[in-house]
Amino acid sequence: MISIRNLHKKFGDLEVLKGIDLDVQKGQAVVVIGPSGSGKTTFLRCLNILETPTAGTVTIDELTADFSKPFSKKQVTTFRQQSAMVFQHYNLFPHMTAIENVMEGPVIVQKQNKADARKKAEQLLVKVGLGDKMDYYPFQLSGGQQQRVGIARALALEPKVMLFDEPTSALDPELVGEVLQVMKDLASEGMTMVVVTHEMRFAKGVADEVLFMDGGKIVERGRPEDVFNNPKEARTRQFLNMIEKTDVI
Repeated sequence: MISIRNLHKKFGDLEVLKGIDLDVQKGQAVVVIGPSGSGKTTFLRCLNILETPTAGTVTIDELTADFSKPFSKKQVTTFRQQSAMVFQHYNLFPHMTAIENVMEGPVIVQKQNKADARKKAEQLLVKVGLGDKMDYYPFQLSGGQQQRVGIARALALEPKVMLFDEPTSALDPELVGEVLQVMKDLASEGMTMVVVTHEMRFAKGVADEVLFMDGGKIVERGRPEDVFNNPKEARTRQFLNMIEKTDVI
C-alpha cells in the first residue's frame, strides 16, 4: 500500500530525514516511536506532502510522487487524496457542529451531494461513539470527543491510508483511552495506518510493526514484541530504558 524509497528532507542546511526506505502492506498498522527531534512528524507529513521532501519517492497504492521532478498543484492534490491525517490538535471549525465538520471535506473537496455526505457523516460519528453529539459545537465537546470528530472527519474522505500524528498528546490522561479505542477498532478492521505516538502500550497492543527513529533515520524496526522485549540496537535500548523510568510505558 505504501512504498517509500530514499526519502530525504532538508530545512535549509538541517537534514531532518536522511534516506528513509519503508514498505507498508495493505491493512498494516505501523507505529513510529522515538525521541523528540528524531524526524517522526516530518516523516509523516512528507507522506501526504504537507512537507515537500527534498528527494526520494513515495507511492501510495499505485500513485507515485517522485520528488526529483517538479509536479503541479493538481498532482499534489490528487496524491493527498490517497491519505488523511489526524493531527495533535483537532483543528475543528468552531462555528460548525460535529456533523458539519465531518461533512465539510466530502462536500467542499470531493463535491459530494450534501444529503449523501450527511448520511455518511452520521454513520461515522456513530462509529466513533458520538451518535448523540452530532449537533454539538466543538466548545461543547471534551478534547477526546473533539479528536474523535477529527478521526471521523478524516475517514469521511475515504482514504486508503490513515496517518496519525501523536493524536493523544494534547489530551488529558483520562481522555486518551477513548481515542485509542477508536484507533484500535480501525486497525482491527484492516485500515492501513501509520501512527506517530508516545503511547507505548498502544504500540505494543496494536502495531503490526514498530519503527524506532532517531537522527532522521530508522534505527530499528520489527514486531512489537521484538523491539520492546529484545531490541537489537543500543540506541533503541537506551530510549526504551528512559521511557520505562518515566513510567510512560
